[in-house]
Amino acid sequence: MPVLGFHASHEQIHPAALLDSVRYAEQVGFTGAMCSDHLTPWNPRQGHSGFAWSWLGAAMATTSLPYGVVNAPGQRYHPVIVAQAIATLGAMFPGRFWAALGSGEAMNEHVTGEKWPRKDVRDARLRECIDVIRALLAGEEVTHDGLVTVDRARVWSLPDQPPALVAPAVTAGTARRAAEWADGLITINQPVPTLRELIETYRGAGGRGKLAVQVHVSYDPDPDRALAIAHDQWRSNVFPPPLVWDLDTAEAFDQASAHVQPADVEGAVLISADLGRHTQWLAELLELGFDEVYVHHVGQEQRGFLDAFGQHVLPQLQVTPREAAATR
Repeated sequence: MPVLGFHASHEQIHPAALLDSVRYAEQVGFTGAMCSDHLTPWNPRQGHSGFAWSWLGAAMATTSLPYGVVNAPGQRYHPVIVAQAIATLGAMFPGRFWAALGSGEAMNEHVTGEKWPRKDVRDARLRECIDVIRALLAGEEVTHDGLVTVDRARVWSLPDQPPALVAPAVTAGTARRAAEWADGLITINQPVPTLRELIETYRGAGGRGKLAVQVHVSYDPDPDRALAIAHDQWRSNVFPPPLVWDLDTAEAFDQASAHVQPADVEGAVLISADLGRHTQWLAELLELGFDEVYVHHVGQEQRGFLDAFGQHVLPQLQVTPREAAATR
């Protein structure tokens, strides 16, 4: 049975309201959740940046959903700290947590004052971090000298089974490189031929584990409002690499997107007032072979989206709701 999950956007929503939203998402039938670990929003209008790891503890304790997080070890986070955080959630909530580890964006990482490395250096640093994190999750004492430095580190509270370490990838090249180390792959909504190539490349290179995709959508019964929401909140997110990696503030993203028109957001965001169209889009992703689809409504108000998708979209995709958490 595929997972139809709720993406919790810390960049857009106050953490207390986001906790209410993920609880409600479980009630209406979503069967998983994920979030990204950001220090800053993508633009000033989004206006939030709750700490993902604190929020995950609260969310996992008060729902029964499995959760994932996208994190960038190596600069803002030392890999030993990331390993400890993964281990703690894995120990407290067995079988319910995974972490996607990427090379990061300057907007979140420049705050350390360290130079923002070239992409090839960031990729090499990430690979070192993954090796360090895996060894720590296996209970080893780790000393490492390279692009990151570790001195006799050990994580003492460990899960019985280490959580999956997943690779985020938007290109076939990244997917090919990730196949060597990843326990799974997560990407974002892109044209179907691009997604098909990415999947085939990952599997062809020996990539194992689940395939997941995060889908940005904008839904409102009024089509003009659905488009306006997407343009207001997500026009700063239409840029391809390397721009998206290298701009370093929310204000810089806002300036870069000043001339982005509403129609330019379509594609990056799946925009429609037609719930049947949204159902079709999600069904196409499942048919491609994705095991998990995480839906991100880019508006800051989540209740109307959750009600509509819970009542009209999830049942059409034959999603079976999980049992509600007894502690909620």
